[in-house]
This record gives sequence, structure tokens and C-alpha cells, in this order.
Amino acid sequence: MEQIESPYKGKTGLRRLLNAFGYSLAGFRAAYKHEDAFRQEVLLAFVLIPLALFLPVSGIGKALMIASVLLVIIVELVNSAIEATVDRISLDNHDLAKRAKDIGSSAVLVSLVNVLVVWGLVLLG
Repeated sequence: MEQIESPYKGKTGLRRLLNAFGYSLAGFRAAYKHEDAFRQEVLLAFVLIPLALFLPVSGIGKALMIASVLLVIIVELVNSAIEATVDRISLDNHDLAKRAKDIGSSAVLVSLVNVLVVWGLVLLG
């Protein structure tokens, strides 16, 4: 059986970087358009990241606070990709589909708890 690969896999150099950047922006736009939770977390990031920059904490504290918020965005993007893939395969109720979606949701929850812990530890010293 012949292996079929993406025609974009052969791109190298600047063309590959430009393609990858375009795909990343398209993914960000798709998540923002189709995922309510992602929009809420982006709004949270727009509030928390500037707040972290203005709070009187060390540079490392600011970095940890911002990184914890960005981690939520990253995990939500991966969760949204998992959900879209599962839905693409089938919209039927299936134990494995539910498990995949629930595990992705749990990852988002853990990342949100991480924000609370990091911010709490940095602010309370």
C-alpha cells in the first residue's frame, strides 16, 4: 500500500515557515470562531497578562504568571483539536469518544488550577 503524505511536507526553508505560520493563524481563528471556552480563555488572558506585567512582582514571578495563562490557551487548543477530530470520526455516542473528550477537558481544568496555584504562590509569596 502506497504511503500518502501531505504535499506540504516537502516544503523547506522560508516557504515551510510561512506555510506553518499561516496554518497556525488559521487554527487560532478557527478556535476563536467555533469554541466558546477558547474565547473566554483568550479574554481571561487579555486581562491577566497585562495585570501580571503591572503587578509589583519579580521578573520570574511575572514570567510564571504569564506562562501559566498561556498554558491554558495551549491546552485548550489541543483539547479543541481532539474534540474536532473525535467529532469528525463520528458524532455517535461512544465510550472511547467520551473518554477522549473528558480527558481533554480534564487537562484544561488542570491548567486552570495551575493558574490559580501559580498566581496564588507568586502573589502571596
